[in-house]
Amino acid sequence: MPLKVDTVSVACPKCGHTQPEPRTAYSCICKKCRAHFRVAESLHPPPQLPPPAFEQKRVVCFQCGAELDVPVAAASTMCKRCSSHLDLSDYHITQSLSKNFRTHGRMVIEERGYLLNTDSLVGDAVIKGRLIGKLVARRTLAIHSTAHIKGSFTAGRLIIPAGNHFRWPEVLRVGGAEIAGELAAHLQTTGTVQLKSTARLFGNVEAGHLIVESGAVFVGAAKIGN
Repeated sequence: MPLKVDTVSVACPKCGHTQPEPRTAYSCICKKCRAHFRVAESLHPPPQLPPPAFEQKRVVCFQCGAELDVPVAAASTMCKRCSSHLDLSDYHITQSLSKNFRTHGRMVIEERGYLLNTDSLVGDAVIKGRLIGKLVARRTLAIHSTAHIKGSFTAGRLIIPAGNHFRWPEVLRVGGAEIAGELAAHLQTTGTVQLKSTARLFGNVEAGHLIVESGAVFVGAAKIGN
């Protein structure tokens, strides 16, 4: 009387075909695709690790206004709604340049940089050099003492870093402001104006909220709230 072999059903990891094999077998060959695999690995496959999570940021399409979540490290993407190309790269300007930028990345005009005749829309901007033209920074715009600006600009949040000063003859209309250095200008925003302890602000403020830290100097009139 032949001995009864204890078998188990195993699945080929390559094609998925199932077939009976002795439980004690070490390896076998798939009868369908002829791939070689181990029985134990088929019965007890290793746990699948979740795909790595990429840090993302949200951007808005320049053409149709659609909101998109993109990896922080990505250099470009395509809008899922209108299929337009979106630049996500950072730019450092260290010499004279006449160009229009459309990027959700960060544009830095270094002290020796000179951006002229521009109409640019960027995610973040830092101005240390010269700018002639129009600039819109959707998120933040940091202005240093060495900046020379002729034209117009606006930002989601204006930043004057500590140790820097900036003077502007016209009303600054921005989404908000964070002043740690010295600013001589009138501010108008529906957002929040925050004066750090090292801040010196000379001008009137019209804002939704005003935060003044101990040590800050504010000379001017304030209209807060709606």
